[in-house]
Order: sequence, then structure tokens, then C-alpha cells
Amino acid sequence: MKPVGKLIVIGGAVNKGSFAETDYDQNIEKNLNFFERGILRKIINESKLKENSVIEIVTTASQIPQIVGTEYKKAFEFLGAKNVNILDIHNREEANSDAMVARANAADVVMFTGGDQLRLTSILGGTRFHDTILLKYQEQDFIYSGTSAGAAAASENMIYQGSSSEALLKGEIKTTQGLGLIDNVIIDTHFVQRGRIGRLFQAVVNNPRTLGIGLGEDTGLFIHNDVMTAVGSGLVIIVDGRFIKDTNLTNINLGEPISIDNLTVHVMSMNDHYDLTTKTLTIENSQFNPIPQDK
Repeated sequence: MKPVGKLIVIGGAVNKGSFAETDYDQNIEKNLNFFERGILRKIINESKLKENSVIEIVTTASQIPQIVGTEYKKAFEFLGAKNVNILDIHNREEANSDAMVARANAADVVMFTGGDQLRLTSILGGTRFHDTILLKYQEQDFIYSGTSAGAAAASENMIYQGSSSEALLKGEIKTTQGLGLIDNVIIDTHFVQRGRIGRLFQAVVNNPRTLGIGLGEDTGLFIHNDVMTAVGSGLVIIVDGRFIKDTNLTNINLGEPISIDNLTVHVMSMNDHYDLTTKTLTIENSQFNPIPQDK
């Protein structure tokens, strides 16, 4: 059964940082600065009540929630949203409270900010707040949106640690369960700018049924009815491991390089579509299917 709700996952912002970097909180007000204007507009336009939708900005992943939450609130309000709130859940007790469940039930959109995706899942995972979000996504016209950590945590499995430069050495990435809104994919963020393609390769070769999704900065995917549409200014990388012919993965020791034969990679840009059911990419502006010119 396909979820009624919609997912919008975003790769992050230029120089915004993530949990693994020491400069996460440096000039964050300047770094956010409506960088996702086109994507945030997409969130508003796709939401149930448009500018009147109730938007809850969940800052749990961040170590500086008030700064991050305030910047997103300003960005949404700049775009005309009238009911934007900041929801900072600090611990599991709060996530199980009647007050947090009520706010989740009243929301048309939840927007999960960047930070530490492991912090996000360890605080929210399995709580009443989490269960409410999952149920609304399955049954209602509801949007889950996440940027950076919020995007990485959306899938059933997520990458939470691993250097970019060492990512194709066996054991150099670590994965765990995410929030479980979408199955059989794994999402990595800040993808192009931080050279994280090797992280995604290893995640996919570990289980080729898993579709790897790499989101560039100021770039996202709108996911609805098993179709993913690229939004934003950058690139989305899709890694499909179903046709892998060979690998040395189980014959090497931890820390040794991984070999992979016949890994399939797709690159998406604005308005391209990827069908999760048929595993096919449609390029919107294909040179082989030009738009007919008026005579």
C-alpha cells in the first residue's frame, strides 16, 4: 500500500555543516539565508492548506536548535506561510508526551532540520511522536520534510558515520535504523560537495537491494506515489546495485579496499523523475526527446 503522504528530502546548505564537522555553528544565520527558497516553496505548495498549513520545525537533531529553528521559521514566513512553529524535543519523555503528540496530529508539515541524525533517531525512535508521524504519512495528506540529518534519517536504514576519503575501505561506514518512512533506500547528504560517493557505494554493495540516494546541497527529492522528482539547483546521484556482477567484499579484511563490478549510477537534475517501482529514470530535458517546436 502506497503512503498517502509526501516526502521532501534535502541535501543541506552550502557550508552549513553537519554533526561530523566542527564548524557546524559558524555563521549559520548567514549560511541558511533562504538557501532552499525553491525547495521550501515546493513544501508550501505541496502541503494540504498551502500558506495556511501548520508547519512544525523539528530541531531535535541540532545542538543549536533556537538558531536553526528561528532561521527556518523566518524562511517559511518570508515565503508567506502563516502557521509556522518550532518544535524542539530534547528527550524521549517529551517525545512521548500528550503535548508533542497533539502538535504532531495538528501538523500538515513536519520539517526536520540538520544536525546529528543519530541524535534524531535515538531521541525520537519508537516514541509516540514518531509513531504519530509514521501513521499520518501513511494515511493522510501530510508532508515529512528533512534537510541534512533530517533527510538521512527518513529511510529505514541510514548512514550515521564514515569519512568520505576512506569510504571504500571495508567497515569505514556505519549504518543503523532510521525513522522508517521509506524502505529499501539509503540517503546520504551534502553529497557532491563533500565527495561522499564512496560512502554510498559501500552502503549499496553491503546489500544490493538497497537503492543509494546522494543529495547535493540546495537539492532535494519530492517523493510521492513511488516516484521521486528532483528539485533544487544541484544534483541527485542514484546508485543501483541490483546488477552487481562481482565484489571482493566478503574475502577482504576490515580496512582493505572494496572492488565492485557493474555498479549502476544515475545522475538527476531539476524535474527529472525516478520511478521506484520500475527502477527507471526519465530525464525531463532529454536531448533524445526534444520538445516539439511550433511551426
